[in-house]
Amino acid sequence: MPSLKFWWKPGCATNTRQIELLRAAGVAVEVRDLLTEAWSPARLEAFFVDRPVTEWFNPAAPAVKHGLVDPASFDAGTALERLVAEPLLIRRPLIEIGETRRSGFDKKWLAARGIDLPSGPLPEGCGHGDAAHGEPSCPPLSSPSFSSPSS
Repeated sequence: MPSLKFWWKPGCATNTRQIELLRAAGVAVEVRDLLTEAWSPARLEAFFVDRPVTEWFNPAAPAVKHGLVDPASFDAGTALERLVAEPLLIRRPLIEIGETRRSGFDKKWLAARGIDLPSGPLPEGCGHGDAAHGEPSCPPLSSPSFSSPSS
C-alpha cells in the first residue's frame, strides 16, 4: 500500500475530500496540520522546486483574494519568509511521498508515483465559497479520523 504525508488546513472541506480520495485509492495517509508545523524556508522550498513563485501561494487565501498579498511581487527568498510566517498563504495540500514533495493536489504527479485516483474532476480550491473568506480560516468540520500523529 502506498503511503504519504499530507499537510492540510484542519477543517478545509476540499482537503477533506482529497484525503478521502487518497484513502479510497488504497493510500495510507498521514495527515498533518499545515498551520502548526514548524516550517523553515529550506524545508518548505522542497515542495516548490519546479514551480514559479506565484504558484507557491494559495489563490484562495483571504489576503491573496483581497489583493493584500500579490504573489507576483515576491522573489523566492521573500516568498519563503512570508509563507513561513503566514502558513495560511501556502498552496495546499503539501504532499510528501518518500523523499519527493509537491504542493497542490496534482493527479499526474500522484500517478507518476503509483497512486491512481478515479477519473473525473478532482476537488480543488475552497469548498466554502467567498463568504467564508471574511475570516482568517474556514469554519472547522468535524473530522476526528484526520488526527495528527503524536510524534
